[in-house]
Amino acid sequence: MARPLYQSAISSLPLLSRGKVRDIYAINDQHMLIVASDRLSAFDVVLEDPIPDKGAVLTAMSFFWFDRLGDVVANHLTGIDPATVVRGVAEQAEVMGRAMVVKRLKPLPIEAVVRGYLIGSGWKDYQSTGAVCGIRLAAGLKQADKLPAPIFTPATKAAMGDHDENIDFATTETLIGTARANQVHDVSIRLYSEAADYARTQGIIIADTKFEFGLDGEGKLHLIDEVLTADSSRFWPADEYRPGISPPSFDKQFVRDYLETLAWDKTPPAPRLLAAVIAKTAEKYREALFRLTGQRLEAERG
Repeated sequence: MARPLYQSAISSLPLLSRGKVRDIYAINDQHMLIVASDRLSAFDVVLEDPIPDKGAVLTAMSFFWFDRLGDVVANHLTGIDPATVVRGVAEQAEVMGRAMVVKRLKPLPIEAVVRGYLIGSGWKDYQSTGAVCGIRLAAGLKQADKLPAPIFTPATKAAMGDHDENIDFATTETLIGTARANQVHDVSIRLYSEAADYARTQGIIIADTKFEFGLDGEGKLHLIDEVLTADSSRFWPADEYRPGISPPSFDKQFVRDYLETLAWDKTPPAPRLLAAVIAKTAEKYREALFRLTGQRLEAERG
C-alpha cells in the first residue's frame, strides 16, 4: 500500500483548481493534468483523513470504463503518459497510477445523474412527493426498489462546500438548451444501462451514478472527469440485495453510515475517522475495483 496522498504538489505546472478529490493542473491550452488524491468527501465536506489507495482505485476504474464505453460517446482522455508532463522523481511518484492527461474542454453546468434503483436523495424525494426530480413514480415503492427503467435526474454542480441540488428536465433545458439536454439524457441512459448490464455479470448492482460532460471547440460532447467509480456511483453486491433496506455497498456509503452515528451537523470540520473505518473503506474501494475489472493494484499483487 502506497503512502496516502492528501494533496498533490506539482510545482512544475500551474494549479488550476483543487476539488473535493481531484487536483487539476494546466499543461497548455489544449491539455490538463488531473491528479486523483486520496481525499474523501462526505455530505459535501472534505474529511481530514485520506483513504489509502483511493485515488489509484478511482483512476483505474475510470480508465476501465472510458475504454469499455468508448463507442457510446467521446471522452477527454489523450493517451499521454502523466509522467512525461511533470518534472523530477518526486512529481512522477505523485502522478504514478493516479493521474491522467486530458483535453481542456468546457464543462456543462450540470451533473447527469441516472438512477436505476430508488435510494439516497431519490428515495427521500419520493417519500415526500411521490416523484424524483419531477418524474412521477408508481405508488407503494420501497427503499432500494428497482425502477421499471433507469431515470435521468440531473443536478446542479455546486461550488465546493455547497450541496448539489436536484433539478427537473425543464430546468436542464434552460441551462444547456433543449437539444443538448436531450442528447445528454440519451447518452447518460445508454452509458448507465450498458455499465449496469456488465456489472451484473460481475455480481455488482450499480444503483445509480453521475456523469459529467464537456464540449470541445466544435461543440462535440465528451464524457469527462471520472466515470462509474465508487465515488460517483452506488455499487451493491447483488447477492446481498434486498428491497426495503439500504443494501451494503462498495463505496463511501460505509463512511456516511459511520458519520450518521455521530453527533455531527454535517458542516466543517468533519469528525476524524477511526483507523478501523479508514481500513475498511480502503478495502471496499479495492474490492470494488477487483470485482468489476479483475484488476488489483500493484501493491496488492506484490
